[in-house]
Amino acid sequence: MSQDDSVRMKTAIRIENFNLYYDQFRALSDVNLEICERRVTAVIGPSGCGKSTLLRAINRMNDLIEKVRVEGQIFVDEAPVYGDHVDLVALRRKVGMVFQRPNPFPLSIFENVAFGLRLHFHSSPAERMERVQKSLEEVGLWEELRDRLGGFALNLSGEQQQRLCIARAIAVRPDIILMDEPCSALDPVATQRIEELIRFLKKDYTIVIVTHNMSQAARVSDETAYFYLGKLIEMGATQKIFTAPSKKETEDYITGKFG
Repeated sequence: MSQDDSVRMKTAIRIENFNLYYDQFRALSDVNLEICERRVTAVIGPSGCGKSTLLRAINRMNDLIEKVRVEGQIFVDEAPVYGDHVDLVALRRKVGMVFQRPNPFPLSIFENVAFGLRLHFHSSPAERMERVQKSLEEVGLWEELRDRLGGFALNLSGEQQQRLCIARAIAVRPDIILMDEPCSALDPVATQRIEELIRFLKKDYTIVIVTHNMSQAARVSDETAYFYLGKLIEMGATQKIFTAPSKKETEDYITGKFG
């Protein structure tokens, strides 16, 4: 990345002195992190290091878990995420999420993609149809499914279901897409297609992906953040993290000495 590119980079997510507790257990500890817009940021680290907790903290999905409390702040487009008057519906429209396993609703293909449009917007049937088509085109499903929009979404293949879930997320035009191990339930061919999709989508969206697959992180991301025991150990350009990390802990994990 050139100096001019870095100057133009805008911060999409800023995390400041952030701690998260599950009851008495401190899952995230003093996290400070900036994520640039329209980049792919990978979050890596061993199981239980806080990767998914961090992801869910960005759009407050952890609020659904009992006895969760936080300290510090997360900003999305400079607006605080934590506070008494934050509109969670608006936040989750702005920050979409794709989960580890495909989770289409037990509805038609069309209604899966249109679900958020009905929730967040007053749109006409023609407008919804246009947005559904556009979203399916962006994830490469339109030609496959254009004549099957009334079909049951759960009858699709695993890869198609995951693409459909991504289409559902982007239909409401979020600024940020959070992906929690989006390929873990897919075979290698399907994984490659989803990775290609991630690289395509970054021109319009900021993407944060949690992955156990370090090869995947190296392939799809621009920046990588390494977490261990709830702490951010190191963040930097992916190429540097994987070839010349600054911290020995990062090098030990990357080279397979532990984790």
